[in-house]
Amino acid sequence: MGRTLRCRASLKGIILSNPSPSLRREASLVSTLRTLWPFFWPQDRPDLQRTIAVSLALILVAKGFTILMPFTFKWATDALVLATGGKMEAGAVWPWLVGAPILASALYGLTRILMVVFTQVREGLFAKVAMNAVRRLALRTFTHMHRLSLRFHLERKTGGLTRVLERGRNGIEELTRMTLMTLIPTIVEFSLVILVFALEFDWRYVVIVCVMIVIYLAFTVRATVWRMEIRRAMNDSDTDANAKAVDSLLNFETVKYFGAEARETARYDRSLATYEKASIKTYTSLAFLNTGQAVIFTIALAVCMAIAAVDVMAGKKSVGHFVMVNALMIQLYQPLNFMGMVYREIKQAIVDIEKMFDVLEREAEVEDAPTARPLEVSDGHIRFEDVHFHYVPERAILKGVTFDVPPGQTVAIVGPSGAGKSTLSRLLFRFYDVIGGRILIDGQDIREVTQGSLRAAIGIVPQDTVLFNDTILYNIGYGKDGADEHRIAEAATMAQIDPLIRQLPDGYNSQVGERGLKLSGGEKQRVAIARTILKGPPILVLDEATSALDSYTEKEIQDALERMSRGRSTLVIAHRLSTVVNADRIIVLDKGIIAESGTHEQLLASGGIYAGMWNKQREADLARETLKRAESGEEPSLRQKLEV
Repeated sequence: MGRTLRCRASLKGIILSNPSPSLRREASLVSTLRTLWPFFWPQDRPDLQRTIAVSLALILVAKGFTILMPFTFKWATDALVLATGGKMEAGAVWPWLVGAPILASALYGLTRILMVVFTQVREGLFAKVAMNAVRRLALRTFTHMHRLSLRFHLERKTGGLTRVLERGRNGIEELTRMTLMTLIPTIVEFSLVILVFALEFDWRYVVIVCVMIVIYLAFTVRATVWRMEIRRAMNDSDTDANAKAVDSLLNFETVKYFGAEARETARYDRSLATYEKASIKTYTSLAFLNTGQAVIFTIALAVCMAIAAVDVMAGKKSVGHFVMVNALMIQLYQPLNFMGMVYREIKQAIVDIEKMFDVLEREAEVEDAPTARPLEVSDGHIRFEDVHFHYVPERAILKGVTFDVPPGQTVAIVGPSGAGKSTLSRLLFRFYDVIGGRILIDGQDIREVTQGSLRAAIGIVPQDTVLFNDTILYNIGYGKDGADEHRIAEAATMAQIDPLIRQLPDGYNSQVGERGLKLSGGEKQRVAIARTILKGPPILVLDEATSALDSYTEKEIQDALERMSRGRSTLVIAHRLSTVVNADRIIVLDKGIIAESGTHEQLLASGGIYAGMWNKQREADLARETLKRAESGEEPSLRQKLEV
């Protein structure tokens, strides 16, 4: 239901009232990182900024020890050569290391230990920054999901949406870790290694290394871009499989009703098969990328070592220099490999958070006006004034509906299915905005007040009650944040559910299960009634509030609802006409317009649509009652009468 909303390029005013950086998804990797930077460097957290500064300093210290390791390896080799009677050029080894290869080896080990220690300390410190960024972005997305309009959520599958949030959160964590915990350190190390090649050796090595780097990175970028499309296909198939699994399990009873276990299994397996194919392509493409990188690097390594070997044989360099070339190249391979991995992982993370950004870019269909003020309810007078509305332009739902709900009175809306009854409650709650006309509460256009104050003033008992997978206490208490158990019990008593709750082993702490599946339809509806009673709003909306109850319980609940409605403006949306006979006014909605209006007696006397609906329901109720008595033996069945 509903038309597809257009995504806009900016996130103008997407989140929260407190100032915070905005998000904008762009194709450029640099732009994406620049957009995310405010979350890595939060202005409201100077402690985290200090942590980043310390981490950056530790990068220099750790990489300093890292670049020192090849030198200690060279010194140890030259000292070992000298100690065993070999020859070397003058000044090739520091005098204090002559004949001390063990000391040089110990220095190598010490520098390696210090490198690891400072690196791990830095990563441990920076974890606070990384996880703070993850938390802020995930919270922003979750908050924005709740700000989006009902139309958006009706178009989305819950399982797929939660998967987008989960994968996006993981992607943000990966981006944070890769950019500030890996990218900057590897760039520093890469620069230092190139500098050592230039100073300790000559231009030939620098040229070979730079050419290798250009080819290596060009190959990595080309291969990674190719792999991104494969990754997108894998993510889409993963989301589809997860959504189908969640949807099937949420409808467990329906699957059992129709014996559709095999059908659901086959449907899920088709999604898994698509995911399997995409996953295989992902792994094989990764193997191709790794192989290409290794070949490019190894060729450069072999050429550099060959040149070094020629220099050693010519007496231009010591054996230690030959070993140092190998150590430096291996040392270079680590940051170079990190550069490939960083680019690859960042691009993959961007794919993972792409849909999260899509959600963030989705502007809410219903927004508070810049001048919106809190709703002030004095009498609770509701007025629908020439209201027009449609979900899609091709099918009008409401066509100029005008009526009032006077203060303290009850107005019922009845009519055939699809007449637009429930749409009225959605418009009143401002889940959608009217296409034409306006809705007033005490003379205030609801589009000119804040949504929070509007919804705080209205309580609803919906037709389809969905409960949180928590305790009965939590679900009833949801009506008023901070309500104590005594007030919750009072609300449950008014809703005629307190005795049932107290019979349960865990009482109010009993779990209701996923979507409240452990409770019957009537029990769930009474929990919803209790929740609304606890809220105690000045305006009530009862949307088929007793549709899931038996006749006896319906009478009890109806009495409770009537007591709760006293002194409050109440809009009742009903299919069962027996629940609205005492309404101050009944409006018959048909094909988007008001066909009839009046009291129960007036509408019956007019002999119109309402009278016809009433007669049909009475006949159906009488037939059910007769059948029930016949089955219980209280009254002869039609067959028995015919036999007589």
